[in-house]
Amino acid sequence: MNETIETILSHRSIRKFKNQRLDVETVETLVQCAQAASTSSYQQVCTIIGVEDREKKEKLAELAGNQSYVADNGYFFVFCMDYNRHQIAAEMKAIDIQETIQSTEAFIVGTVDAALAAQNLSIAAESLGLGIVYIGGLRNSLQEVSELLGCPDHVLPLFGVAVGYPDAEPGKKPRLPMEAVFHKNQYQSKEETQDLLHQYEKETAEYYTERTGGKRTEGWVTQITASMATPKRTFMKDFVQSKGLNKL
Repeated sequence: MNETIETILSHRSIRKFKNQRLDVETVETLVQCAQAASTSSYQQVCTIIGVEDREKKEKLAELAGNQSYVADNGYFFVFCMDYNRHQIAAEMKAIDIQETIQSTEAFIVGTVDAALAAQNLSIAAESLGLGIVYIGGLRNSLQEVSELLGCPDHVLPLFGVAVGYPDAEPGKKPRLPMEAVFHKNQYQSKEETQDLLHQYEKETAEYYTERTGGKRTEGWVTQITASMATPKRTFMKDFVQSKGLNKL
């Protein structure tokens, strides 16, 4: 096993960082690593907004659900799907690309591009001894986040990544059994999935019981089904379409 694989397999979310900013060279190196990620058809649909202003970070922390580590970290990156750049390029060539930008395929491409870039940045950060945590909570108040960051039409903030020097050592959460996510030749049967989920429910219940001293005892199946019982962010479709995305 090499150092890259060890870094990937050691991942855990860090939610407490030391009061130490990342230097400019480190920030730019991480962004270069993000840009080196694969991108569909060379489209490069991701834009990264580095939030350095303290007041904006505190406001983003509030909008994300009062998550303090959005403000208190070494650096905060917001990953956006960005077709504004493509629209400007099209205007330079007097070509209409609106139907393409508004398509569901383009929405998928942009989401995947941003996720790949973010994961590159995250692995690079962890390889330097830094910690990271993804912040999907930005989508709780997406219009306010978009306005705060000055995002024009065709630009959609998807999530944030807080990076910094870890000031905590959280336990590593057990993942689903490999057999539950890696199917050979065809999708596995419902019975096979149920057996694996029973196994995982027990394992994760034991993990939470030990980690919290018995304050939490639910397993993954119990936790996830409860959290998904009520739809979240139901405004998302309308807001995304108001940005000129995912309309076709």
